Amino acid sequence: MDLTFNKREDHNKLLLSKLEIKLKKVYLGGGQKRIDTLHEKGKLSARERIDYLLDKDKDSIEIGALAGDGMYQEEGGCPSGGVVVKIGFISGKQCIVVANDATVKAGAWFPITGKKNLRAQEISIENKLPIIYLVDSAGVYLPMQDEIFPDKENFGRIFRNNAIMSSMGITQISAIMGSCVAGGAYLPIMSDEAMIVDKTGSIFLAGSYLVKAAIGENIDNETLGGATTHCEISGVTDYKAKDDKDALDRIKSIVGKIGNFEKAGFNRVEAQKPALEEKEIFGILPELRNEQYDMYEIIKRIVDNSEFDEYKADYGKSIICTYARIDGWAVGIIANQRKIIKSKKEGMQFGGVIYSDSADKATRFIANCNQKKIPLVFLQDVTGFMVGSKSEHGGIIKDGAKMVNAVSNSVVPKFTIIIGNSYGAGNYAMCGKAYDPRLIVAWPSAQLAVMGGEQAAKVLLQIEEAKLMKQGVEIDEIKKHELLEEIKSKYDDQTSPYYAAARLWTDGIINPLDTRKWISNGIEAANNAPIEKQFNLGIIQV
Repeated sequence: MDLTFNKREDHNKLLLSKLEIKLKKVYLGGGQKRIDTLHEKGKLSARERIDYLLDKDKDSIEIGALAGDGMYQEEGGCPSGGVVVKIGFISGKQCIVVANDATVKAGAWFPITGKKNLRAQEISIENKLPIIYLVDSAGVYLPMQDEIFPDKENFGRIFRNNAIMSSMGITQISAIMGSCVAGGAYLPIMSDEAMIVDKTGSIFLAGSYLVKAAIGENIDNETLGGATTHCEISGVTDYKAKDDKDALDRIKSIVGKIGNFEKAGFNRVEAQKPALEEKEIFGILPELRNEQYDMYEIIKRIVDNSEFDEYKADYGKSIICTYARIDGWAVGIIANQRKIIKSKKEGMQFGGVIYSDSADKATRFIANCNQKKIPLVFLQDVTGFMVGSKSEHGGIIKDGAKMVNAVSNSVVPKFTIIIGNSYGAGNYAMCGKAYDPRLIVAWPSAQLAVMGGEQAAKVLLQIEEAKLMKQGVEIDEIKKHELLEEIKSKYDDQTSPYYAAARLWTDGIINPLDTRKWISNGIEAANNAPIEKQFNLGIIQV
């Protein structure tokens, strides 16, 4: 019996259990009572609508399930950002579905709701995926309108994207299944086709109360903007549905008739499961973020048949670059080795640190994968680039810049899995959110920050000490320790994967055993969008 393995396994399974408990609560949206109220009105919940729509025999993945987690507490919270987003298959066609959750503030838009909707549209645009909008929203959450309404990446960008996506030939279908008010009314009507559910769906620029206040007209909402009005009088909507399921069946039928378009042509063969037991990941991954482990052992439990072809295996060992297959798809993997390694040229090198030789190797490997049209998978557990006089004199900045350049200009789809640390410029070089990965997810063991908690807390403590000394405040060792713990606690909260997922810095926190599913679904989506741009590194420092 391996005691270390068992302790690690227990720790990581507890982290997973915490995630599952949190998600179970999130899936209830505004709570079971509000779901029951929807059912009494003859309506399905947002998740029930999506489940009914998606093919049962195909995998699906949820984007941003933890969006809004811990945010807007003074407003009553906003589980999942008040909108559910899933990538799955409808009548055999891969699509992305966006459904307002009417149990969360009547589906009103918080700032994070807009950000999540824009993320869904971004995924649709990048992968040329049909997008389905299931609309049931009271519109902008007025107490926070200044954070939702006016800026470039706010509410109005949704409708701009509707128009751009239409010009790109991306299918957009909307079902109005509840309220659809004010500016939000443009979203379904800027779609290719729009349907409305009789008696429960309504769409108007201004509701009956506002109409009364603005022009003195007395009219009820159904007459103003119900299904009969818009299907028989205004012609705003294209189909009238008798209930939620009737509308969803219509969507299935329409999507089932969409033709096939040109594919990107990524290589795929018959999938094989890893030869080694995937569940052993829990015993390999350490409890503490500064402990060593062998990243090769993680890779072997993610790739098909646990086989890979490593590039420059004996050079730049702090980054592993290897060709492999995941669920049959050919991939190029770039992963941080977390063991202390010995370089014949450089001597001992710390695990999780990017050195000049490993940055050079990764840059060349990224170029190779672009030339061969092989998608890239980044397995992040990185503390940053090596510092100190030896590294600076050796040109670590220019070597790191080469790697950042290659990641930035890569034209093949990129997918990022944050396994452990994701610190500072290491996050950038290993394809953090700012570098347009098609999907980016974290394991429960992940941490995201500009630097590790211990280092950051000590730096922040020095700043706080200097400020207090200027004010003439004496600090003894006890006070210093209290300050350090307070700073570290706050900083640690902000490095949590939940903090990142809540703000959509990642697309979610996943069970490590779902990693293959996420990458496979991501590449299948990317395969719908042929590569149209040539790979060009531009000018690099030599």
